[in-house]
Amino acid sequence: MTAPKQPGIAMTISTAFPKPTLISINGVELEVFQAGQKNAGNPIVLCHGWPEHAFSWRHQMSALAAAGFHVIAPNQRGYGNSSCPTEVTAYDLEHLAGDLVALLDHFGYDDATFVGHDWGAMVVWGLTLLHPRRVNRVINLALPYQERGDKPWIEFLEELFGSDHYFVHFNRQPGVADAMLNENTSQFLGNLFRKNVPPTPPEPGMMMINLAKAETPRGEPLMNDDELAVFISAFESTGFTSSINWYRNLDRNWRLLADVNPIIQQPTLMIHGDRDIIPQFERLTEYVPNADVINLDCGHWIQQEQPGQTNQAILNWLTQQDGNQNGG
Repeated sequence: MTAPKQPGIAMTISTAFPKPTLISINGVELEVFQAGQKNAGNPIVLCHGWPEHAFSWRHQMSALAAAGFHVIAPNQRGYGNSSCPTEVTAYDLEHLAGDLVALLDHFGYDDATFVGHDWGAMVVWGLTLLHPRRVNRVINLALPYQERGDKPWIEFLEELFGSDHYFVHFNRQPGVADAMLNENTSQFLGNLFRKNVPPTPPEPGMMMINLAKAETPRGEPLMNDDELAVFISAFESTGFTSSINWYRNLDRNWRLLADVNPIIQQPTLMIHGDRDIIPQFERLTEYVPNADVINLDCGHWIQQEQPGQTNQAILNWLTQQDGNQNGG
């Protein structure tokens, strides 16, 4: 377990953001934030990405609760005050998806709507493949479905983008980026969480290390200083290794999914930011035949850059799905 956050920093979390509960499941403790507990029986689970925190969903939780959902937003293993196991393999898809299944069991739910952003989307895709009966609807932001392909993902990315691609670097040079980000936590996160970043040609070197070293950020701040302090405090407490270990299981995940049916049948909403550097998957409906796709005018941090539009897109789609289920 990691040390708890400093009390003074915790006070910077918006008063509208709920206080956490530590829940013991699946061999770990998860720090879980909830809203709309009175809506028991209608769960929606929000899964953050890297290098984020459940606080990334601060603009969504009250809106979803007001719409009648029991909103559950965990800090997944390796983040915040949740457990940070030391073994790299403790962060593979089997464990990450297993945590979410165990979370449903804890609350007595057979299934739920799952929402993922970035790495959280990768986990939600994987959860839906590994435990399809536990997922009734999928809403993913930024990261589309990833086709498994014939080559392990890191090998494929290394051939495509070279050894400086951060996915590859995290795996081929373990500890190097971790140390750099740990030494420059505030600067790295301040440089990373930006919006309206002008397009620029790729720089030599590894992108995340470059961001940790950069003295002049690009674009505009994504959040105010108090909000950013929540992320900085969390990563100053945990360091980055536990969260980067998610990347170090990509090839293991590729092997875990070898014999799994790759088709996702659940109704799915995919939300992209038009300015995100992550490419859209043109063949999405080959693997996710019941997918709807929405594009918003923003970059990668979709639900934080365009909170109102994100909420509207999600709630409109969920209302539509409820109408379809009821024969409307």
